[in-house]
Amino acid sequence: MRALAVSVLSLLLAAPIKALEIDLSSKSSIKDAASTIAYGLVKYYNGNLTGGIPGLLPGPYYWWEAGGMFGHLIDYWYYTGDSTYNDIVMQGMMHQINAPAGDFLPRNQSNAMGNDDQGFWALTSMMATEAAFPNPPSDTPQWLAGAQAVFNEYVIRWQDENGLCGGGLRWQVYSFLKGYDYKNSIANGCFFNVAARLARFTRNDTYAEWATKIYEWQEGIGLIGKNYAVYDGYNVFDDTKTCGHLHDVQFSYNAGIWLAGTAAMYDYTKKDIWKTHVDGLLNYTKGMFISQEGGHLWEPPCEKTARGCDQNQVSFKSYVIRFLAFTAQMAPWTSDGIKTILQQAAKDAAAACIGPRNEKYQGADGTACGFTWLQGEKYDGLAGVGPQMNALAAVFYNLLEDAKPPATSEDRGTSKGNPNAGSNVAQPLPEPRTLVTADRAGAAILTMLVAVGIVGGSLFLMSNLFD
Repeated sequence: MRALAVSVLSLLLAAPIKALEIDLSSKSSIKDAASTIAYGLVKYYNGNLTGGIPGLLPGPYYWWEAGGMFGHLIDYWYYTGDSTYNDIVMQGMMHQINAPAGDFLPRNQSNAMGNDDQGFWALTSMMATEAAFPNPPSDTPQWLAGAQAVFNEYVIRWQDENGLCGGGLRWQVYSFLKGYDYKNSIANGCFFNVAARLARFTRNDTYAEWATKIYEWQEGIGLIGKNYAVYDGYNVFDDTKTCGHLHDVQFSYNAGIWLAGTAAMYDYTKKDIWKTHVDGLLNYTKGMFISQEGGHLWEPPCEKTARGCDQNQVSFKSYVIRFLAFTAQMAPWTSDGIKTILQQAAKDAAAACIGPRNEKYQGADGTACGFTWLQGEKYDGLAGVGPQMNALAAVFYNLLEDAKPPATSEDRGTSKGNPNAGSNVAQPLPEPRTLVTADRAGAAILTMLVAVGIVGGSLFLMSNLFD
């Protein structure tokens, strides 16, 4: 029976199913294809339904990926004009923003809170700011203030390191989490990217100074190599106050987040050094993450391995596509080459979005998106939030040519800021809430039930003992 099931699955995957149709010369065709893929993506989300938690994807997806998804849905609206999902984006983000601090550090995520996790929500808040996404109610934290809150907390955590390894953020926020003894490119890339974009939006040089400081640290410690390769991270040895053991694995979203940050810094400063960094990181990204045959985006550390890419890694293409599109807007000389990448990605995505509707995928039948886009492969059966986001980004960013550049405070920006937002401690663990009468009553009842159970159990054991 197992062999038969595998054979049937193989036939289904090999069957000549018609790919999602897309004509890249037609804006309406691009929008239609993006709409179909977006519908399938949002079907994975239940935070807007009864019993769901706004802002959270169901298990096994992590909190940070929901933040990434909302970022894609914001840009989907910005590029296509389709506001279908704006309400769930607003609801989800405001539920996770952690009011009144507004720092995207909700207490129920403290058991897995990385600086990168918080950073992806901050980036989404920055995207909402730059897109002039509808503002939240005035008595709640605002999009710009949300990004500023995270920036401020990053600064405190950096300073709290007291120069260990010359600076840098740790991967995790809290010292009790696995990975706290690691400083990596994605955590510091989030800090750099947020700082650079805050500088560009607010025209405040303090943010630019921090962006420069972060980049120089990243380069100085060797996480950006001489050829602009972006490596993953270093172990931290707290006993000797040193960093060592470079993890030289290279992921696409690491390259992308640093590329987009340098592009924002170029747009803000117009300095040649940032143009040099843009060119170097873009050339590295093309050489490392675009296949030589066919020009397909791929994830070299895992995509062709027996182990394959994990749940996080299968979403990385969506972010590097986003960062490439942002770079094309900030650094116009890069746009032609980036458009070529985006066009091929859209074709690859359309060819891979032919999977069936089933228990896990509730979008339209024949529109579930597979993960790999390498030549000769179509739908690989690896549907999920990550692959669906990859395809969505690949398609709608082909509307890049007609999109206005991200707003600033001087041009179309409406979001209100708060330069002092966020916590003033490095590890702002939530305080236990004050006990109320209902808590005490509940505790008393629980105590009585436990006592009754103990007495009853003891009598039962004694009766058996003396029978």
